[in-house]
Amino acid sequence: MRLIDLKTASVARSDTIRDINRQIVLNYIRERSPISRAEISSETALQRSTISLIVDELKSQGLIDEIEGESTGGRPPILLRLRAAGPIAVGVDLGTDRTLVATSDLAGRVLKIEEFATDESSKQTTIKIIDSVRRFIGQGGIEGIGISLPGLVDPETGNALFIPHFKWRDWAVADQVKAATGLSVKVDNDANAAALAELWLGRPEIRAVRDFIMVLVERGLGTGIVFDGQVYHGVAGAAGEFGHMTIGKGAPVACAAGSHECWEAFASESAALARYAKLRATDPGNLPIDFGQLVDRGLAGENDAEAALIETARYLGLGISNLLKGLSPEAVIVGGRIAKAWPVIAEEIKNAVEKNSICRGLPSARIIASTLGENPTLMGALSLVLAGKFAAWLPG
Repeated sequence: MRLIDLKTASVARSDTIRDINRQIVLNYIRERSPISRAEISSETALQRSTISLIVDELKSQGLIDEIEGESTGGRPPILLRLRAAGPIAVGVDLGTDRTLVATSDLAGRVLKIEEFATDESSKQTTIKIIDSVRRFIGQGGIEGIGISLPGLVDPETGNALFIPHFKWRDWAVADQVKAATGLSVKVDNDANAAALAELWLGRPEIRAVRDFIMVLVERGLGTGIVFDGQVYHGVAGAAGEFGHMTIGKGAPVACAAGSHECWEAFASESAALARYAKLRATDPGNLPIDFGQLVDRGLAGENDAEAALIETARYLGLGISNLLKGLSPEAVIVGGRIAKAWPVIAEEIKNAVEKNSICRGLPSARIIASTLGENPTLMGALSLVLAGKFAAWLPG
């Protein structure tokens, strides 16, 4: 049951109903394609004439195509599918070391990608982003830009309130990129964006989950919260900063805020690398490695790499157990490059969660690895644009 906010509520008019039906039909095509008009009518109970009008509109907007199905002896059926030819969105994934800029089609398939070193100056980084985006826009078809950032973002204004790694404050990135490109720009925190991507572009078993938490493990650690199929932002986009909850003392690294007591300091990529360096300190051939190399060594069975990953997984599980106690989601998704190490870390995460559970006997949340591959935040940036094509209208 949802309380109506009279300050923002809109009265349902005929065009409201039409828009809702349009989104329903488009999502049936997205989820079930190739699908016929008759099948959509049977599933939705909408009249065939209504569906035909909506299909004509979607075709005119370039969102769907018609194809011939296989004949069963008579005239081949006409089926509907998403129009996936050509780019429609640009995603910008700003990382602490590298920034990725990519285009995708309507189905979320990455078509082209560029990469550059993230500058410590927000001004120079903005210039690089705009240059890259303009190259993609010049190829035609782009309708919007999504940007994911490793920090606190106000999703209403698109302003980056604070990027801890660079100490950037009040960066009006959305306004600057929009002014330079003429396209709409949506900006969100990287963990929120990754959660949105799981919701819209993840595998069917994840897309079917309505309440989940994305735990994004990178140099830092953040969470994106999805309630009833929507990303929960809180006031000024500040929800989900669980990476800074206190879970112990004496972490192997400091978090972005300088603490050695928070979850991020115990369970991030940086923490795992610090543990590995300590274990290998007496090895004369020990050289610094990146987190991807650590994961590869762990999967190859190297003892020290496995030990560093498993210890990090234990603290991941400890933090996840706190989230489960407070929010009781249906699932927790672990994303980032650490997801590749799932065969090494999964059991330790689940053991830590069970050990710290206080509600034995209640249904347990599924704890699963992200299905988005190595760049969940890039997929999140693209989803900021793509989800708007499919999201249902909701009354206030």
